[in-house]
Amino acid sequence: METNKTGLANNTTDREIVITRLIDAPRELVWQAMIDPEQVVKWWGPTGFTTTIHEMDVRVGGIWKHTMHGPDGKDYPNKSIFLKIVEPERIVYQHAGGIKERGGACFNGTWTFEDQGGKTKVTIRLTFESSKERDHTEKEYQAIEGGKQTLNRLAIYLAKVEPFVISRTFDASRELVWKCWTEQERMSQWWGPKGSKVLKSMMDFRVGGNHHYGMEYMEHTIWGKQIYREIVPPEKLVFINQFSDEKGGLGRHPMSPDWPPQMLTTITFIEREHKTTVVIEWVPIEATDVERKTFDEGRQSMKQGWGGTLDQLAEYLAKAVGSV
Repeated sequence: METNKTGLANNTTDREIVITRLIDAPRELVWQAMIDPEQVVKWWGPTGFTTTIHEMDVRVGGIWKHTMHGPDGKDYPNKSIFLKIVEPERIVYQHAGGIKERGGACFNGTWTFEDQGGKTKVTIRLTFESSKERDHTEKEYQAIEGGKQTLNRLAIYLAKVEPFVISRTFDASRELVWKCWTEQERMSQWWGPKGSKVLKSMMDFRVGGNHHYGMEYMEHTIWGKQIYREIVPPEKLVFINQFSDEKGGLGRHPMSPDWPPQMLTTITFIEREHKTTVVIEWVPIEATDVERKTFDEGRQSMKQGWGGTLDQLAEYLAKAVGSV
C-alpha cells in the first residue's frame, strides 16, 4: 500500500499508520526473521537502538515482552499479546508500551508478508483507538520514521551485511550540529579522520545533489563524494558515500582496493536536554562478496576512523557553540 507524504495510508481512516517496504529476500526468510527472537534482536527498532527480549511466545495468546534501548540512553519497555498468526502471511498483536512520562503508546499492530517473486512486500499497519492517540504516538515516538528505519534494518539484516553503527553525544544544539553536516564552510573545518585536512570542497545540498571533496590523509590525497538521497532537517541525512577522483568519478580506496566503493550512510540527529546525539549507520551497497568480507573485517578501522572524525567535530563544536 502506498503512503502519502505524512506516512499515513491513502484511503484509510485517520486512526492508522501504514508503512510498506519491499525486502529483497524470500518470504520464508522474512517470516523467520520476524518470529525468531535470536534474529529479532539483530534488527528490531530504529537506527541506533538495541533490543533485549524478555519473553517471546509466538502463538495466539502468547506474550512478547521486550525493552528497546535508545541511543540517548533511555529504555523503552514494550509488551504485546499475539492475537492472530497466519504463517507465513500475517501477524496481528495488541501492543502497549513506551515511557510513562510521555504517555505511552497503545495500538493494534498488523504485519503482512506478500510474496513478490522471490522478494517480500512487508506492510506494517498500526491502528489506534482515535486519531488523537495516533497523533500523540507519532509526536512522542516518531512512529512513522521509526517504522521506516526498522524495515530498513530488516532489509540490511536479511542481506547478511551487519551495518557498522557508531554514536556520539555532543554538548550542542541539534540546530548547530545539523549545520555542521550541511554547510560547506563548517563541514570543511572538521570533516575526516583525525589528522586529515580538507583541501577542496564543493557542496550542492539538496536531494540528488552531492558534496565532492578532497582531503589529505597519511600522505595520500583522498577524494570522496556524498550523493544526497534523503534530507529531513534537522533530524536525518541519508547519502551514498563514494570514493571518488578529482573529476567526481567513482574511485577506489587508495590504501585498500577491496574496500566497498559505495556506502549507504544514515545520520540521525537526536536532541535531548539541550544535547545532541548523532547516530551513524554505515553499510556497503552493490558490493561483491570480497568487498563485504573486507567491510566485516574492517570494523576496528571504521571505529577508529569515524571516532577520529567525531573527535574533530567535537573540537569544532567546542569553538562554535553560541555562533548559531
